[in-house]
Amino acid sequence: MNPTAPQEPLDPRDRPARLTVGVVGAGRVGPALAASLQLAGHRPVAASGVSDASVRRAAAMLPDVPLVTPADVLARAELVLLTVPDDALPGLVEGLVETGAVRPGQLLVHTSGRYGTKVLEPALRAGALPLALHPAMTFTGTAVDVQRLAGCSFGVTAPEELRLAAEALVIEMGGEPEWIEEQNRPLYHAALALGANHLVTLVAQSMELLRAAGVGAPDRMLGPLLGAALDNALRSGDAALTGPVARGDAGTVAAHVAELRKHAPAAVAGYLAMARTTADRALAHGMLKPELAEDLLGVLAEGDLR
Repeated sequence: MNPTAPQEPLDPRDRPARLTVGVVGAGRVGPALAASLQLAGHRPVAASGVSDASVRRAAAMLPDVPLVTPADVLARAELVLLTVPDDALPGLVEGLVETGAVRPGQLLVHTSGRYGTKVLEPALRAGALPLALHPAMTFTGTAVDVQRLAGCSFGVTAPEELRLAAEALVIEMGGEPEWIEEQNRPLYHAALALGANHLVTLVAQSMELLRAAGVGAPDRMLGPLLGAALDNALRSGDAALTGPVARGDAGTVAAHVAELRKHAPAAVAGYLAMARTTADRALAHGMLKPELAEDLLGVLAEGDLR
């Protein structure tokens, strides 16, 4: 054998076994992270899921991985992903500890943006190693999620002695670790929800209004506009503000409010709230002239009273 000949990359399935991985809560996030860890050479061995959608998702993304109870997942896995809704996480952790399912030395990883590692303290007292790894990504529950993890930022919180291990796991999933202090987790999560979740609402609402205005392909119309707006905002922040509010065009804003009241009254409150916030930011950054802001804010105040 020629030692200088290029070597074929090692298939992850042929690597020596590393960590066995379990998933408690086969929602949209857990199977994607487990599949990503599998690509890095770890071995998914068990998952839990109740709904039909969870069962189908696990079968599609983690084939041949058995569906078992949460306690059985912990019995089989060295690294356990707790991927349940935020409100369910504290009760799940307490229940697993009370039933003796948590083992000393076991890595317990939750993916909640809201919580750091304090929510895992009962498991820590039982000897587990707590990590909070939150992917800043929206998930579809399909294989495309694994691809989207490449370059995705993760909000990482862990005890100092586990920091390197936490960051290594994120890097193995193709992500970029971003350290978030325990006390800052709720603010961090609020920021992501404000940007991503509300963006979906705004875009869906905008498409509905365009359809009502007779636009046949609102998605095609909005795609380039919103892509440019997002790129400009990420590059320039408030300096990217444009439109009638930033210009102080009170007459146009009044016309908008009147049309929305007529055709989409449920959209009025959101429009007024965002317009007021936009006006405040444009004024603070010197983009909106004070003499124009007075008329604009008057229109917005009238909109609230109607």
